[in-house]
Parts: sequence; C-alpha cells; structure tokens
Amino acid sequence: MPGNIVLKEEPPDINRYMDLFCTTGWNEEYKVTSGMMQTVLNNSWYIVSAYIDEKLVGFGRVITDGILHAMIYEMIVDPEFQGKGIGTQILKMLVGKCKQQGIRDIQLFCARGKKEFYIKNGFESRPDDAPGMQYMIK
Repeated sequence: MPGNIVLKEEPPDINRYMDLFCTTGWNEEYKVTSGMMQTVLNNSWYIVSAYIDEKLVGFGRVITDGILHAMIYEMIVDPEFQGKGIGTQILKMLVGKCKQQGIRDIQLFCARGKKEFYIKNGFESRPDDAPGMQYMIK
C-alpha cells in the first residue's frame, strides 16, 4: 500500500519529472530534452509536485501575468496513481494560489478524456463558438 501524499511547492528533480512527463505521451510530439524542460520549470510562476514514498507521482504548474490571466500547464498524475485524489489536490493548490494573488481568469487546456475532472473541480468549458485559438508550431 503506498504511503501518504506529500505536496511540495517546488520543482521536482528534472530526471524524475521527465519520467513523469513521458507517461503522458506528449513528448512524442514536443520532443523536449531535460535541459529544455528545466528552462520550462524555471520560467513557471508556481509549481506543485506530489510524492508518495519519495516517488514523483503528480505535478502541475502555472504561468501568469500576475494580475489578469493565469494558465495551468502539465497537470500530470502517474497513471498508476490516478483516481486517488492526487490531481484534485494539486489543482486546488494551483487555483488557490491564483485566487490568493487576485488573478481574475484561470485557463487550461485539458487532455482528451479529462474534461469531467476539470468540471468536477469548478472549471467550465468555453462555448463552442468562443473556444479561443491556438497556434501550433510544427
């Protein structure tokens, strides 16, 4: 049986993070190196890392302008540990920090099949006629 969840407001070890990041399959498209990902973490405003028995099992981060907008990125829970409330705890900390700062708008992109998780945690889908836009660099 795994131990207690320990949440830390700090970046994880980059090698542990890359292992967790790769569980998502996202790096098949992004093809980022550990060095690149270290820069990503360094440029984040707020980070929450989740551990069980010193194993990194969850992660989330925020970037923001500090007043109007914040964006949550890389909400990840190791597939082996999903469904145990880890993602909910991380998300609550990320949202709580944004609220504490007085940020007015928190956004995120949700992975396919994860919409209900975010709705359950207070997020709303944008209307189909106003979903926003993105520019993907290939």
